[in-house]
Amino acid sequence: MRYQGPAPQAEQQERIGVLLINLGTPDAAETGAVRRYLKEFLSDPRVVEAPRLLWWLILNGIILRTRPARSAEAYRAVWTDSGSPLLDISSRVARDLQERLRGAADKPLAVVLAMRYGNPSIADGLETLRRANARRILVLPLYPQYSATTTASTFDSISEVLRGWRWIPELRFINHYHDAPGYIEALAGSVERFQRHHGRPDRLLISFHGIPQEYADAGDPYPEECLLSARLLAERLGLTPEQWQASFQSRLGNKPWLRPYTDETLRRWGGEGIGRVQVVCPGFPVDCLETIEEIGQENRDYFLGAGGGDYRYIPALNDHPEHIGFLDALIRNHLWR
Repeated sequence: MRYQGPAPQAEQQERIGVLLINLGTPDAAETGAVRRYLKEFLSDPRVVEAPRLLWWLILNGIILRTRPARSAEAYRAVWTDSGSPLLDISSRVARDLQERLRGAADKPLAVVLAMRYGNPSIADGLETLRRANARRILVLPLYPQYSATTTASTFDSISEVLRGWRWIPELRFINHYHDAPGYIEALAGSVERFQRHHGRPDRLLISFHGIPQEYADAGDPYPEECLLSARLLAERLGLTPEQWQASFQSRLGNKPWLRPYTDETLRRWGGEGIGRVQVVCPGFPVDCLETIEEIGQENRDYFLGAGGGDYRYIPALNDHPEHIGFLDALIRNHLWR
């Protein structure tokens, strides 16, 4: 096994590192970049729990031949002058946290952004912290609700990288924050700010990314954590049971995923003639393809096409000061004392 070179010099100032991790994004909104990203993402056995040889044949023989071009078109619809919205906004979150966390610990603190898939990679992020002499590293995946497909996969990747290091830093790992009061308050604040400008809807849909039902049946706590986040948010907003619903989006393949499905729910509401609907996605702290395009555009068309009235997507927390303030407090609570 090839190990990383010498540990940082003893005379170099010791730091505490914060590794902020998001899911990832292609390097560009073009077919080749999307194919590379999807191959890395869909090759993760935490994401697709299937016999590896069979899945390799399906992935390389079918999915990677057909899906990248369609996905690239969707990415082009959300790409900005700054590139990927997820990477751009996540970078701003990391920058703002670096500024907020000055003096939070007894040693200098470095905040580094990494992506589970794509760039900047987890390996790059850890190497940046190693070179900065971060002897203690706090890992914060931006996944409020724990799932093996996201949080555990992040841990796998970190472990794989550190297997090649001779000198291992002390680690702390925040594996969820789905019911943290500051997180719920930040969500409620974003909904209330949006509704001050756009009015209150007849129904609020609280949509989370889905996972296959069989993963939940095997013990993944993700659906329970999503539903608790949704209930706490609804209670904080003072909503009655008739005024809100939780749902799950972004399913892939023919197997059952967590229900109710977001797209089917919006089609049904449109058919019922619901006048005003707003959608919020608490599982996505930063806006990305699944919120901007899938929720903001595709599902809007489903609702309106079925006969619905006004439809609006409430943006993610992104780099709003209330979100940064919550993450700042969360990190401080887990720092070494």
